[in-house]
Amino acid sequence: MKVRIAVALVVLALTSACGSPEAPQAVTVTPVNAMPGGAEEIGTAPAAGNADCDREASLRPGPQPAPGAMPPGSTMANILARGRLIVGVDQSTNLFGSRNPATGQLEGFDVDLARELARSIFGDPNRVDLRVVTAAQRETALQEGQVDMVVRTYSITCDRKKKVAFSTPYYIAKQRILATKNSGIRTAADLSGKRVCAVKGTTSLAALFALDPRPTLYGVGQWTDCLVMVQQGQVDAISTDDVVLSGLLAQDRRNLELVGASIGDEPYGVGVKLENQDLVRFVNGALDQMREDGTWERLYQANLQQIAPSPGPPTARYQD
Repeated sequence: MKVRIAVALVVLALTSACGSPEAPQAVTVTPVNAMPGGAEEIGTAPAAGNADCDREASLRPGPQPAPGAMPPGSTMANILARGRLIVGVDQSTNLFGSRNPATGQLEGFDVDLARELARSIFGDPNRVDLRVVTAAQRETALQEGQVDMVVRTYSITCDRKKKVAFSTPYYIAKQRILATKNSGIRTAADLSGKRVCAVKGTTSLAALFALDPRPTLYGVGQWTDCLVMVQQGQVDAISTDDVVLSGLLAQDRRNLELVGASIGDEPYGVGVKLENQDLVRFVNGALDQMREDGTWERLYQANLQQIAPSPGPPTARYQD
């Protein structure tokens, strides 16, 4: 008991001598929302793609070989011998190519189309190796032989056709605008003085850069990066193909809305290495079969019906 009293007296004496301890000063830290890695303002005109070709025309298919019976010496025979079709796809574009967080599996219209092309070669849709490529990596992946083809919302342009061979279009998208609600943005003209996001290496940036007056443009690596930036207030809108925007809208309907008329058409094609013309003809033959036997419609209903009623597959146009 005496010890406790002594300790209490010492503590009281020290407190009296030193004074009451000062209360800690409040520190205010302003949170900073960092931009996604690789995001940058676009100050120079991206490649726009010219109109000196019939961009939707492709090589006419010949007699379509049966699965497992590819012509000897053909690109398809080499793929058959390897045992897998290697396809470049996306993992961040909802509805076309995204990774299911619950299963870890890639899914979407483009992914299902890639599986159907594997079915055309092997008779088995699972004989496909899906490799994730960014928009900026598509041409390099084909030219360096990293993939056999790219099925990744790949818009056909005349400039791209000088470097990559394309199938006939399997989907025609429309470039539109995804804006925050109550932003005042209703048309492309309303983008003047606004900040707009698009993925680097896409035709969307070129179309936006051509607007007069031009908005402030930011380029990123993935469309989900644009979604993060608009949610953090770092940009006012996103502009690209309507189907891509619909996939982003599905993730934040509370704050975003799809607005404006089409800025332009975007035909999607399967990209193939320029030298592999036999593979282009084969893919076109497979797409013809998908249009005729209802496979295209089945893929649409499985992946895209929430966007709008099916427009039906695009009509193929061929050149010899």
